[in-house]
Amino acid sequence: MADDYHELANVVELADAAELTISRTRLLHDAVARQRDFTIVQLLQHSEGDTPKLECLIVDVECDGVPPKNGAGIHYRERLALCVPDDPKRLVDVLALRKDFPVLMHQNQGIAGVPASLCLYFESVTSVMRTWTPQSFLRRIQWWLEKSARGELHPADQPVEHLFFATPYELVLPWDLAALRNNAEVRFILARGPDHPNGGFTSFLEAVPRDAPLQADAAAPIELTLPPIVHGFIERDPATLGQLADILARRGVELLPILSTALQARVGATGAAASAEDKCTVILLHISIRRTDGAEVVGVTHRAFLTPMGGLELGVATGALFFHNKQYFSAAGVLGAEPATAWQEQPVFPMDVLSRNDAQAARRQSGIDEEGPNAVLVGAGSLGSAMLNLWGRAGWGRWTVIDKDHVKPHNLSRHVAYAQHVGDPKSDVVAGLNAAVMNGATVITPLNADATDFEQSSVKGALTSTQLVIDASTTLEYPRAASAVDAFARHISVFITPSGDAGVLLAEDAQRSLRLRTLEAQYYRALIQQEWGRAHLAGNVGLFWSGASCRDISMVIPYSRIMGHASTLAEQIPATAAHEGAVICVWQRDPVRGSVDVHDVPAVAERRMSLDDFDLFFDAGIEQQLRELRTQGFPNETGGVLLGYYDFNIGAVVVVAGLPAPPDSKSNRDSFERGIAGLTEAVAEASRRTAGVVGYIGEWHSHPPGHSSLPSRDDLLQLVHLALGMADDGLPAVQLIVGENDLQVVQGMMK
Repeated sequence: MADDYHELANVVELADAAELTISRTRLLHDAVARQRDFTIVQLLQHSEGDTPKLECLIVDVECDGVPPKNGAGIHYRERLALCVPDDPKRLVDVLALRKDFPVLMHQNQGIAGVPASLCLYFESVTSVMRTWTPQSFLRRIQWWLEKSARGELHPADQPVEHLFFATPYELVLPWDLAALRNNAEVRFILARGPDHPNGGFTSFLEAVPRDAPLQADAAAPIELTLPPIVHGFIERDPATLGQLADILARRGVELLPILSTALQARVGATGAAASAEDKCTVILLHISIRRTDGAEVVGVTHRAFLTPMGGLELGVATGALFFHNKQYFSAAGVLGAEPATAWQEQPVFPMDVLSRNDAQAARRQSGIDEEGPNAVLVGAGSLGSAMLNLWGRAGWGRWTVIDKDHVKPHNLSRHVAYAQHVGDPKSDVVAGLNAAVMNGATVITPLNADATDFEQSSVKGALTSTQLVIDASTTLEYPRAASAVDAFARHISVFITPSGDAGVLLAEDAQRSLRLRTLEAQYYRALIQQEWGRAHLAGNVGLFWSGASCRDISMVIPYSRIMGHASTLAEQIPATAAHEGAVICVWQRDPVRGSVDVHDVPAVAERRMSLDDFDLFFDAGIEQQLRELRTQGFPNETGGVLLGYYDFNIGAVVVVAGLPAPPDSKSNRDSFERGIAGLTEAVAEASRRTAGVVGYIGEWHSHPPGHSSLPSRDDLLQLVHLALGMADDGLPAVQLIVGENDLQVVQGMMK
């Protein structure tokens, strides 16, 4: 039996290829003529006046890769119309002319009873046209037919197809729709948003109190939950309710009974009066999708249809309701009622149904696998607010934000805040902006408090009960104070240098055996000893961190640098938090070229000694350095200056580094006398590189081979002299002695 083909309308037949006028048609004709699998059947042209607007090559194409009697219903030989528009920016349309050509996935939107249009490409038109040639186009047609025939055009792991094609009309659902549908205290309305340039518009499904009046510009939807269907063919959008019913009937779903039940529920047992606000009806379908018949449901798709008829009138049209004495009543159980058919001709306008992001959707779109920890952010300034904005949009973490400051006008140049937020607490601002993005899907808890006030129960509770604390306070006070509290969670401290050229991350290990206190000191040692530390903190206006505060109105840092480092740190913190080790890392950016150098500083163990009113802290890196200098001085003693800092707020003296013996020092097997050549400059350079934090705190020297670190009489005399010298500044003096197998620290202080 011969195949029956569609005839194209409003075209004329051309005698031969010489009459083709569109250049792309001529090129395609030549390619077809040279392709043995394609045979030209007819040449057609559509014109407006004397101008050809469309030319068609009617061809028969043969595909050896199409299996015989395949389940898709594609034949070895198919007749196609290759329709070439005169606009070179438009794709060539491919129409399947066989009238019983199957409806398959990856076909373009069309109208029932006309040729099926094959969707050959997944990419945008612009992307396709960039490399399009007639020859590759013909190969693509055969690829589509063969893949469709074998059921391979839709990969098994590709998301299931929705029931309908795209539409310019949108309905946005709340992210927590399932929970809201189970809440008896609310009902849904549809609020219309602004019109789109393409003629469509966006509406929003909103939950309001059940007794709230319906606004004039809102509509009450009819929700229908349909039985599960098997995905596969993409249906063409219906133009009427009758066509929608026919589509669903082919899927095993009867629309009219479900629709009637929903409409009858609107009037209840006592009926309902007509309302001027009841001007249109939106039918919202919730459709569960299966890959195969009897399989588990793998997804839920939604579709909405707008019909310009009020719900009560639609109820009469469907026979679900009747109108009597200015009231609408349910027709359920009414005897002798004629079957209603008027509803079938009621026009419908399809709407795409979208859903607001919940945290899981935000993570999926951001490529993040882990939901993140319960975490606290200390400091909602420029860096903290930027990182939190990135994490909030990505759905990573559940946050409490601690900050005692409010937004000032100058903050707007570098904070995630707006003019209306001036005067508001920063913690409230970042929480509110997150709510504006996530619409309640994730919640940030603001805590307008001083993070260093550990006596305040809300602060102590937040820092203790969480999994991770991110310190973006840009102060010295918080990280040093938090290091002394054993009950607190693991801390990660981040900051940007005064020039904005570098970002720094200091991360405690998961067990907090290495606290921020010692990581800070090891970071300073790297600044003093590494070449990259020479200008790392250039541009500071005071003490390290506090002087580099991005809240300081005198600081000049473009927001672009804040955001650049915020993006880096926002990516690195989750990666760091996922591992248990301590981290010291610096990202140094060249502002001229935009290149970034990464400097990793190995974190080493800390040691602690009690010295009267102070605790002295030093680390394994210092001890290793001093022992190497001791060995280099053998068989003589050696020594030098100790660099570090005092912090009376936490009762600590921290050793950062030891300088080697100046070249004019005198040493032998039994004694060491430190020289002074270049020493003042070396101490000053260490102070400059660390923004004035690190300075002279005492002396160190070694004992010869075979001797312990027990102080000699000469050592004690030296300590007295050190104490007298440091007394001018009211500071204790520190003397560190390196022995054969031990190390001893002695403190001297004038009373």
